[in-house]
Amino acid sequence: MTRTRTRVAAPDQACVAAVDLARETARELAKPGEPGEHLGFEGQGDRIVTHYFACLDRAYRGWRWAVTVTRASRAKNVTVSEAVLLPGAGALLAPEWLPWSERLLPGDLGVGDLLPTAEDDDRLVPGFTSADDEIDHQMIFEYGLGRARVLSAIGRDRAAKRWHSGTSGPHTPIAHAAPAQCSTCGFFWPLAGGLRGEFGVCANEYAPDDGKVVAADHGCGAHSEAAVMPPPVEQATPILDDLGYDLMEDEAGSVEESASEELGHS
Repeated sequence: MTRTRTRVAAPDQACVAAVDLARETARELAKPGEPGEHLGFEGQGDRIVTHYFACLDRAYRGWRWAVTVTRASRAKNVTVSEAVLLPGAGALLAPEWLPWSERLLPGDLGVGDLLPTAEDDDRLVPGFTSADDEIDHQMIFEYGLGRARVLSAIGRDRAAKRWHSGTSGPHTPIAHAAPAQCSTCGFFWPLAGGLRGEFGVCANEYAPDDGKVVAADHGCGAHSEAAVMPPPVEQATPILDDLGYDLMEDEAGSVEESASEELGHS
């Protein structure tokens, strides 16, 4: 067995020497002074050579100007085929494009925005497959009044994982400091269906999660059975009697009353 060798043609010398032509083309496309030094050339085919020039634009660091020149068969004149700005090694590139459905984050939907759901969304199943306890739902659907699609087992499990690991789950500082879990709180309203034992809605207007879905093992300081701390004992205001008076015994002074002494006045 013999290995096939591919012959690589040498770059056309006339195209290799057309550095000045390529530089002038790059200057026409860029701003004055932006095309920098010649970085080299690369043969692209028969009589086709691409010259590379550094890009001095501060917004395009790591990029380079690529000017492709060519020469027709048996012709002496070299002409420009293409000129573009290409990223080089270490160039800053835009992130890979993603469709809007993958870029959307919770909270992005605003007033008037519409979020279409795909027909094959695995979070939903046809409404007639819903295994609900209320028997009349099937009859309502047959009359065209029911929901076309309902939550699937996959959608339910995803929602349960998202809620349980979120801010209303058990792994939060407020839940760790709570006196008890939400499952024992009188303001905890359990959800219906398969999530009844795991989640409910908080109905305490003073709780931080009022009106939100909370995990049964979540908790906060607004628990209905939180111990009531006794009120602090207030110190009585001291009573000062400023109407009465006390009799004080006279103390002996430094001069005796019986002694007579000339004081120098009458």
